[in-house]
Amino acid sequence: MATLHDEIHIEAPPEAIWDAARDFGALHTRLVPGFVVDTRLEDDGKARVVTFGNGMVVREMMVSVDDQRRLAWTATGGRATHYNAVLEVIASDPGTRVVWTIDLLPDEAAGRVAAMQASGLATMKKTFERRV
Repeated sequence: MATLHDEIHIEAPPEAIWDAARDFGALHTRLVPGFVVDTRLEDDGKARVVTFGNGMVVREMMVSVDDQRRLAWTATGGRATHYNAVLEVIASDPGTRVVWTIDLLPDEAAGRVAAMQASGLATMKKTFERRV
């Protein structure tokens, strides 16, 4: 199983980033607009159908969200046979450190998924630093 770990520093308050990250249905409007172009909630908000800017569509199920600013989810669809991810939003003076860890199969998908992960984090940085 491949494990991808990436992080980025964002010059914005952690509360603002976390508020957007935990808004499970607003990826496309609040957290990573453009990288994600549509998010549709299902199952009383416990799942979402995500359409990425590259046309890929996946269904993601929320695993957990907690007050320590940690969100975990799993996904089906796309090319991965297993996908589990955790996003952590950590205060880092000044600003915020965002850590995104992904476990996935098959291992051969790691390169494509890592490129999307880096693009998603860069979009998040651009989104929030523009607002400051």
